[in-house]
Amino acid sequence: MKAIIISIRATVVTLILTGVLYPLAMTGAAQALFADQARGTLVKDKTGQVRGSALIGQVFTNPAYFQGRPSAAGNGYDATSSGGSNLGTTSAKLRDRAKADAERLRKENPDAPGLIPAELVTASASGLDPHLSPGSAFWQVKRIALARGVAAERVARVVEDLTEGRQLGFLGEPRVNVLALNMTLDRNFGPATK
Repeated sequence: MKAIIISIRATVVTLILTGVLYPLAMTGAAQALFADQARGTLVKDKTGQVRGSALIGQVFTNPAYFQGRPSAAGNGYDATSSGGSNLGTTSAKLRDRAKADAERLRKENPDAPGLIPAELVTASASGLDPHLSPGSAFWQVKRIALARGVAAERVARVVEDLTEGRQLGFLGEPRVNVLALNMTLDRNFGPATK
């Protein structure tokens, strides 16, 4: 009986330490040291309304907005179902989806230069990628300029201004956040009406 009481006490103490006190301490430290990241790196518009997260992509179907990569996470950009489709290069399902996406993109972007960038028809490993390469963003510029009734050079300038370089000068690739691009389009040229 004495051993059972000792084990119950040890369990309760361990539960309180690791299940209550430690998580509270880590949450407090994260809020104090990395407040923006701890709150999800939320992006707000000029009225203070949350439009999304800088870390999670979202679907944009209006022709006046940049479109991100397709998502294989849940029903699309579902942070609770992060992950790739795990479909291999020989998968007929992946080939059919990519072919359908390519046909849709070509139809929506008839004036786009050259081939469709591969990342616009392939999902990222997490399925949540909020970024595009500058090349994939520039590929969409003519469609957006036409839909908004502005010069393509002005839309391209937005892409140039928001392109982020490599981290620490050598890690990763240059990229641009799709949500930031679309919010800047609305700020510079007014909200899309469609």
